[in-house]
Amino acid sequence: MAGKDYYNILGVSKTASADEIKKAYRKLAMKYHPDRNKGDKSAETKFKDISEAYAVLSNGEKRKQYDMFGSEGFQNRFTQEDIFRDFDFGNIFREFGFGGARGQGIFGQMFNGMGQRNFRTGGSPYGSPFGAQGGRPQPIKGKDIVYELTLTLEEAFDKSEKVVSYHAGNSKQDKVSVKIPAGISTGKKLRLQGKGHPGLNGGPNGDLYIQIRLLEHPLFKREGDDLLLPREIKFSEAALGTEIEVPTIDKKTLKLKIPPGTQGNAKFRLNGYGMPSLNGRGRGDAYVVVNISVPKKLDKKQKALLKEIAETGI
Repeated sequence: MAGKDYYNILGVSKTASADEIKKAYRKLAMKYHPDRNKGDKSAETKFKDISEAYAVLSNGEKRKQYDMFGSEGFQNRFTQEDIFRDFDFGNIFREFGFGGARGQGIFGQMFNGMGQRNFRTGGSPYGSPFGAQGGRPQPIKGKDIVYELTLTLEEAFDKSEKVVSYHAGNSKQDKVSVKIPAGISTGKKLRLQGKGHPGLNGGPNGDLYIQIRLLEHPLFKREGDDLLLPREIKFSEAALGTEIEVPTIDKKTLKLKIPPGTQGNAKFRLNGYGMPSLNGRGRGDAYVVVNISVPKKLDKKQKALLKEIAETGI
C-alpha cells in the first residue's frame, strides 16, 4: 500500500503545532465539504483524505507513530478503523459548525458506517496500538534504520571494525561497533539486530542496517573480486618489450615483463592479487591494462628517426 503524506495533504510542515494543524484542517474541510461540492467525487476524495490526515496528526500518539514509521510503514501497519478510532466525528463537526449528526452521516456514507460509531467504546477486529480489543495493546516492532558507511578500497580489503553514531528515536546519539568483513563491496548491507528504533507496547526493537559504499580509487577499478590497473608505456617499449613496476592493493610492488609487440589495451593477469572473496575462498585477480602513449609533439631528430623506421615498413 502506498503511503499518504498527511503533512502534505493538510499543507503543513512536520513541525506544525496542534493549532496550526487544526486551522489547516478547518480551512480545507470548509472548502471540500460534501454539502458544498454535491456530486463532486474528487472533492469527496479530498475531504476523506484531509479528514484521515487530521485524525492522525491531531492525536499525539498517532502522530508520534506516523513520524516514527513513515507514511508507507504507518499505512502498512494500521487499518483505517485503527486510524479513526477515538476520532469523534460528531464533536469535530459541531466544533467546526457543520452539525454533529450531519457530520456523522457524511462519514457514515464515506467510511462504510465508521462515522456512526465512537471508537472509544468499540473494539477492533484487527488489533491496534491505539487501544486494541480487550484494552491490551499489541506489541509492534520498532522501525529499522539504514546507515550508509563509506569505506576506501583499502579499508574493504582487510577485516576492520568501525564505530558509527546514529539516532534511534531519542535525543542522544547511539554508538555501535561494526565488524566489516574483508572483501565487502558497494551495496552490501550488514544487519545489527535490535539496534533500530525502539518497539511499541513491549515489541522488539527494529534493526540497524549498515549499507556499504566504496569510494572510487585513484589507481584501481573494481570488477567483482578482480581489480583493473591501467598503466601507460611508450610506443618503443610496446614494440621492443620492457619491464615495469606495478603496485598491488596490499601495498606490494611487483615487476611485470611486457613482451615485444604488445598491443594497446592488452591485459596481464596477476593471479591472486585482487580483493578477498566475501565467502573466504581466496582472492580475485589483478589485471594490468596496458595503454600505449603516442607523443603529441616530436623534435626534428625524433621525426627523422621515425621516418626512417616508417620506410622499413613498420
